[in-house]
Order: sequence, then structure tokens, then C-alpha cells
Amino acid sequence: MIVQASVAVSVDGYIDDLSDRRLVLSHAADWEEVRSLRAESDAILVGAETIRRDNPALVTRDERLRELRAEQGLPADPVKVTLSRNADLDPTSRFFTEGDGEKIVFVGRCAPQDRTAALSRVATVIHAGSDCLTADYLIGELGRKGIERLFIEGGSRVLTLFLSENRIDYLRVAVAPFFVGEPSAPRMTIGAKFPFDKDRRMTVLDVKKVGDMTVTDYALGQQATDRTRLLQAIGLSLKCPPSDKAYSVGAVLVTRDGQVFTGYSRETAPDNHAEEETILKAEQAGATLEGATIYSSMEPCSTRRSKPRSCSAQIIDRRMKRVVFAVREPDRFVRCRGEQLLRDAGIEVCVLESLAKQALEANAHILSGQS
Repeated sequence: MIVQASVAVSVDGYIDDLSDRRLVLSHAADWEEVRSLRAESDAILVGAETIRRDNPALVTRDERLRELRAEQGLPADPVKVTLSRNADLDPTSRFFTEGDGEKIVFVGRCAPQDRTAALSRVATVIHAGSDCLTADYLIGELGRKGIERLFIEGGSRVLTLFLSENRIDYLRVAVAPFFVGEPSAPRMTIGAKFPFDKDRRMTVLDVKKVGDMTVTDYALGQQATDRTRLLQAIGLSLKCPPSDKAYSVGAVLVTRDGQVFTGYSRETAPDNHAEEETILKAEQAGATLEGATIYSSMEPCSTRRSKPRSCSAQIIDRRMKRVVFAVREPDRFVRCRGEQLLRDAGIEVCVLESLAKQALEANAHILSGQS
């Protein structure tokens, strides 16, 4: 399961103030992005306090997003999920009354029977085996219900639960340009031991300005980083000048100190491969490639007719650490043994086969026999 969390905070890290009214941190441009992320998910998870305080509906109202979900064979609204140890939720909240998707409530073992009975009329109630709900337990139960992409929107306790157990793959933090300054107001997280600290930093995938807010996307694990970089490489493969005699491939090279270089087949020369393009750019910039990771939409080549050194050989020559690709090269032009050569050289190879179909899209004309 892929788990993404999104949160909006003030500059000093608060998600709300102490007033009776909801603190508005986001604006239309930020909400548009959040709604798009919701629409890409199978389920949305919020805490009970978020429902009690903000009364969110969490439905897909945008017709374009509803159509996109329909094209992917998904229901108009994602499944809505919440958790409350004592089942202290109002069944008439918009969380339960709006939207066509399933509503799921996780409750503790000792939740009062009258409350769970009332919630059972409007949602699927799942009784945990204890009063301590863990992220591992929630992910396991949702996975058994077919949830593959979970989107978390808070509040503090839910974010702390998943972050402290290291069960979030992607974290989106939008910062509003003002201060709250109320020490007792809710913050993004509550006290806990987190796996990421001064000695282990998260990976920054992107930083951008959205309206007057700054939005940072983080990857919290190797799997999330690999998937994001490989999707970037696949996107680059679509930029390749067309050819019916060579595959279209995209590549992203990340040095040990975090420098990023991108390239795609035939970008600067008609016989250059994608991996070669990134290597040339990195070395022109004076980057050290020992210990680097290279992401390629397709298995690096092991045999070349146009040049003496294959991409696999060039990667080995430079003592890179890892190679991540989406699909093994089909045996159309040559028999590729890049993966085996790399492994034999002691380089870690990771194949994300779940992205293979997307990686082959740029070469559909070759693989279908059409030029």
C-alpha cells in the first residue's frame, strides 16, 4: 500500500488555533492540489477530532475528477476512513451523510455498544482487538479491503501515529505565511519518537510556490524515493526523438551528495542512450558518480553497435551503487544482459515491475511492429 499524508501548517508549525472557528490555512490553489490527490486515492483517512471540529465531507465534487476516477474504474468518491477508540462520533456528521463511497470507522475493543450501534447504521464499524490502534493494524485491515493508495489528512494524532511508525511514504507540507503563536494550539504532531531526526533526514522531492504558500513534498522511505524518481524517468522517455531502430528511454541520476541529473535517449546526439546523457551532464558539472543511483525506465544496455562501452559498463566503470529500472529490455534488437552484468559487478539492482506497462508506452510503435 502507498500511503501519502498532506498537512497545512502555519510558519510556526500549528494546524489550528484556540478560537471556536476553524483556522483557514489554505486557499483555493492549494485546495485544488489536495483535491486532486484525494481523487487519485482509494481511501481518505482523517482522525475523529478532525471530524468533530471541521465536519469535512471529503467527497469528489469536481466533475473532471469524477470523470477521471470513472475512467480508471473507480467509484466517484474514495472510501472514507476514521478511527475513534471510544466511538465518540456524531452519525449525522457530513463525513457519514455525504458521498457515495463506503465509510469505515475503526473503534477500540471497549468502545460503548450504544455508540458503535449508532455508527453501524451509517458506516462499516471495525472493532480492533485492543484499545491501542496502530498504523500497522490499520494498513493491514485496509489492505484486506482492497485499498492500495491511502491519503491521510490529519489531524495531529493520526499524523503522529503513522509518522512515528514510519508508515508514510510521501508527505506533503503546505506552509501558510503567518504565525499562530498560541502554545496550547494543535501542532502538526504531538510528542513521539520519529524515525527521521537530525541524523536521518527525509528526501525532498519538490519545493514549489502555490499562491502565497510554499509546498514541500518529501519521500520518507527508499520505496517512495525509487518510485518517484522512476516515474520521472518514464516521463522523460516520452520526450525522446522518435526512432524505429532504438528504444526510447528516460533516466535520472542522483549522486551520493544529492545532485540530480536527467536525460533521455537521443537528447543531445542521435546515438546517445538515456543513461549516457545523465552521465555526461553529471561529469560536465564536476559531480562524483561513485556511490550514485541511476534510475532508468528500461534495463541499461549490455551490448552496443554504435559505441564500445555499453551503459551497464559505464555504470560499472564509475562505481555507482544502485540501478533502478522498470522493465527488462525486450529481445528485439539484441539480447540484453544488463541486469546480470550489474549484479555480477556488485551493484544493487532493483526492478519496479509495477511500472513496467508505463515504461513501455514510449516504445509501443516498436513493440507492436509499427515504425
